Amino acid sequence: MAKRSNDWDSNKLNRWIKEGRGQGEGKEYKPWLTVQDFPSMGRVTRVFGWTTQRIHHFFSDTQLKYFYLLDWEERVIDIREHYPLIDLEVVLKDTSDLRLGKFIDRKTKEPYILTTTFLITLLNSDGKKSFAARSIKYASELSKKSTIEKLEIERRYWKVQGIDWGIVTNKDINDVRAKNIEWVHSAMNSDDCNGLSKAEFDDLFDGILYRFIDNKQSIKNIIAGFEKDYSLDVGMGLLLFKRLVAEKRIVLDMDKPINLSQTGKSVYIPEISDKGGNNDVKVYG
Repeated sequence: MAKRSNDWDSNKLNRWIKEGRGQGEGKEYKPWLTVQDFPSMGRVTRVFGWTTQRIHHFFSDTQLKYFYLLDWEERVIDIREHYPLIDLEVVLKDTSDLRLGKFIDRKTKEPYILTTTFLITLLNSDGKKSFAARSIKYASELSKKSTIEKLEIERRYWKVQGIDWGIVTNKDINDVRAKNIEWVHSAMNSDDCNGLSKAEFDDLFDGILYRFIDNKQSIKNIIAGFEKDYSLDVGMGLLLFKRLVAEKRIVLDMDKPINLSQTGKSVYIPEISDKGGNNDVKVYG
């Protein structure tokens, strides 16, 4: 088997462009960098996105956690990771003080294509789109001169483009919220209907949802009782619960650790409360 070359040269650049990397939007977007490009890196992750309906590629836990926060937000309508600044020297007409020569392959002398971790598309309340660019770093990296120089290049690039840019570190991320979103995230991607038709599966969603109304039992006991009454496999009720949270038919306080020992009365169900149901229902947490 031929050994994978990590050298960066014009042939690889042209091949990646031809592959469509860094191009497209939504489901059709292809990130400039993928986990296959750096198989020896430690915490690499591939995860399916709700918003984009495609696989995303990440190289650190901090990138992944920030992605979960973005994928949860309803205003976010597109997430493009590892967005390439291919037209950097066109956008920045004067780069004389940026020392771009530092960012080249030492062997081939080919300039690297710099990337910003996330280019985010948001839908504003007026129906118009806006964009934000975010560079994700560990706080410890900000003491490195090369990191600061690269971030300055990104800052100038996005400023000229008129796009809001910022740095997000591991210290800026709400770990509890990210962990909670991660906990329900895979449920949204599950196509397992346990041998049931979609109509039957939808009926189960409604059935378990209504079990939480004014129910003084713990959430885990409500789930276990539902599984028993409907002769469901163990774990199916929890999957349904996670899916309802993911779809926001059950609203939890995602900034607090999810506690399945709390009572059913502690969850907030918008479609029930908004129809004049139990007005004493509290936000979970």
